[in-house]
Amino acid sequence: MTPASAPTVPRADLLLTGLSEVATLAGPPGPRSGLALGELGVLEDAAIAIDGGRISWIGPERRLRREVRVRPGARHRSFSGGIALPGFVDAHTHVLFAGSRESEIGRKVQGESYLSIARSGGGLYRTVRDTRAASPSRLFEEALARLERMRAWGTTTVEVKSGYCLDLEGELKLLRLVPSLARATGLTLVPTYLGGHAYPPHTSGHESYLRLMERKVIPRVAREGLARFCDVFCEKGFFSARESERLLRVGLRHGLGAKIHADEFSVTGGAEVAARLHATSADHLLETPPRAREALARAGVVAVLLPVTPLASLADSRSLGREMADQGVAVALGSDLSPNSWVESMPMVLGHAVHGGRLTPSEAIVAATVNAAHAIGLGGVAGELAPGRRADVVVFDLPGAEHLAYRWGTLPPKAVFLVGRDVLEGRSGYRRGSRR
Repeated sequence: MTPASAPTVPRADLLLTGLSEVATLAGPPGPRSGLALGELGVLEDAAIAIDGGRISWIGPERRLRREVRVRPGARHRSFSGGIALPGFVDAHTHVLFAGSRESEIGRKVQGESYLSIARSGGGLYRTVRDTRAASPSRLFEEALARLERMRAWGTTTVEVKSGYCLDLEGELKLLRLVPSLARATGLTLVPTYLGGHAYPPHTSGHESYLRLMERKVIPRVAREGLARFCDVFCEKGFFSARESERLLRVGLRHGLGAKIHADEFSVTGGAEVAARLHATSADHLLETPPRAREALARAGVVAVLLPVTPLASLADSRSLGREMADQGVAVALGSDLSPNSWVESMPMVLGHAVHGGRLTPSEAIVAATVNAAHAIGLGGVAGELAPGRRADVVVFDLPGAEHLAYRWGTLPPKAVFLVGRDVLEGRSGYRRGSRR
């Protein structure tokens, strides 16, 4: 072997050692389903070498010193046991909003529906009024605080939707905040245009708003590169399956991927729209019948389940995690962070995915990492630990990965590395691993 063809020795400016388990999520390419949905790629007594913010090596700790060249002055974080896994990928959020809706909880408890509250001017429409009235600086600061709390629970990649202004300038105002929020937090943020969240209050007609989105907003969003996806709320009282498909086809023609809120409160045909269009994901899916689940599996559409949302809506239904998995659908998870479902902790989402959605703990972890990455167009980029990937790593002081769902999100991470930097270091109450 000539020197030119000799393998490059991995280097490291940061070592993570003393880990009982590292869940790499290594596995077959593409979204995971079937048996692969529960495979975590666990390495025991493992270490991770990081160089320049990217993983350079991962393997049994006993091989670390002979296989990795440690740079002078490298940092060394030694943990006394615990587990490491990829940073969580939150595949569905509405993080860009102003105000809150805590006063509506009592109405839900008394049996009032989501649609009834919205029709009375509350719910989504209340948030539209608050968000339209908010300045960009206020929206930025409120979203920043939410994202920082999400990050502290181990989320490193987030899908971010617009949808609370429902007019041209307002939706652009929301989407233009996303790059600044990504820079401020270090998170990977994936923007989605959701002008099809509802028909604006006092609109002159449904057709006029559909044409506004088709002719002005979607082309502008695509031209300015403000979003990667176009989404629509396909639900009774909002957008029909026909209207949803019409909007998503316009988005596809302009280079935006397709997503759809489908079958949350009733069977709408939204899942079938996603299958016909080979959408990147279909989300919510609380009422999706077996035939539509089969269509999603055949089309390779990722089902993004939001298991805390029915609890927040006081719905009688539960997330169909087990049913989706058993029919071969690739399942992902999201928090649905919004004024209706104010959830910032992905470990809490894991707990509900298991105890409510009936996924196994391992399936829930795959759904919150590698499959969630595929659901937002980042398959092969986020959601796995492998050489060359961004060093987005979360460490929990737990005996094993299955404890994440068992403990219901009661224990925050011990460390959250974003591109190799522990964002928890220096925070009040921070507990770090020892250094050598």
